[in-house]
Amino acid sequence: MSFIRPVHGSAEGSSPPPVAALAAKAPSSRSATASHVGGEPMSSGLRLLLASGAGLSVASIYYSQPMLGVMGASIGASDTAVGLVPTLTQLGYALGILLLTPLGDRFDRRRIILLKAALLSVALLLGGIAPGISLLWVMSFAVGLTATLAQDIVPAAATLAPEHERGKVVGTVMTGLLLGILLSRVISGVVAEHFGWRAMYMVAAASVALVGVAAWRGLPRFSPTNTLSYGALMGSLASLWRKHGALRRAALSQGLVSVGFSAFWSTLAVMLHGAPFHLGSAAAGAFGLAGAAGALGAPIAGRVADRFGPEVVTRLGGALAAFSFATMFAVPWLEPNHRLWLIAASAIGFDLGAQIMLVAHQTIVFGIDPAARSRLNAVLFVGMFIGMSVGAATGSFVLARWGWLAVTLLATASALAALGVRLFPGARTAR
Repeated sequence: MSFIRPVHGSAEGSSPPPVAALAAKAPSSRSATASHVGGEPMSSGLRLLLASGAGLSVASIYYSQPMLGVMGASIGASDTAVGLVPTLTQLGYALGILLLTPLGDRFDRRRIILLKAALLSVALLLGGIAPGISLLWVMSFAVGLTATLAQDIVPAAATLAPEHERGKVVGTVMTGLLLGILLSRVISGVVAEHFGWRAMYMVAAASVALVGVAAWRGLPRFSPTNTLSYGALMGSLASLWRKHGALRRAALSQGLVSVGFSAFWSTLAVMLHGAPFHLGSAAAGAFGLAGAAGALGAPIAGRVADRFGPEVVTRLGGALAAFSFATMFAVPWLEPNHRLWLIAASAIGFDLGAQIMLVAHQTIVFGIDPAARSRLNAVLFVGMFIGMSVGAATGSFVLARWGWLAVTLLATASALAALGVRLFPGARTAR
């Protein structure tokens, strides 16, 4: 996905050493508490831990996608059967955000992070040794559920960061998450081609295990912010939605821009496969590198949000996304090579726009109620996932019926609608 095609520091499942090094650098958490750390400047080592943890955990959702053909041949599964692997992973992730992420407000978030890291590592390991499609399906769903570890790390970062640099810290961690999303397919394709798809699962399991060790050494304990039962905790999601107009605007605006984001990425490979390009899936995957360049702007967006307010950043992001989508209307009138360059440039622009909107929206919702950050984050991401699901389904339908220009129109309109939500006077909805 997320961005879900994605987010998300380091998706470099084959390069876990930087995370492991944090275990030696980070201070012991035995006597630390979130309240103690939250008022002090965050160390670079802790930021690296959080960003790497977010990126490596969310990347687990996307590793399988470039390897489906190899996986099916290896275990004797049909294309339809193996195609359920990423579907079940995404379903598990969406349900995990809704049903598990709110627990961060009820229990010590450090314990949740450690538990999910252990379970995610085991799920990846079992997926890598699965002898048949049935176990692979079960483990794929489990990977999605436990990869919501990334959505526990982001509120943890917001809690640990001093208020005056919360946007900057959230932006840094989101860069890790977004690069994990954007680069995971590239990395898994390379590893699978040279060492096999099972090797990618093993590397992924090891990298997440190292994240768990580093988190055990480097994260402080977090005091629960409420004592609600699970049922009351889930019921409070609706209460938060009704009570906070700022949350509704953030979820709606991020969901709308995600429609165009997902419509583009879900149809790009099909468009490039046809005339006049006739390019394979590897070429479509390479466009993820262009999107990754946009993700690097997330920390800058956080700093701007800290200085001028997140509302300004949401508007800048919406305008940039709309403009970048709109430039692709020129594609039919360019030479094929020039078309590819324009599409790549547009991908950088709208990825940056969508991602800085997400950083700003998280800065907004994390400031609504410090005692409900996990639940607020869950509502925001549910809205984003709904938008991405609508974009994927609508984009494929629009491309089949009316072609690429119609997809461009859909993406541009969704970004303009997201911008419109941010331009609407806040007083009317933030009551």
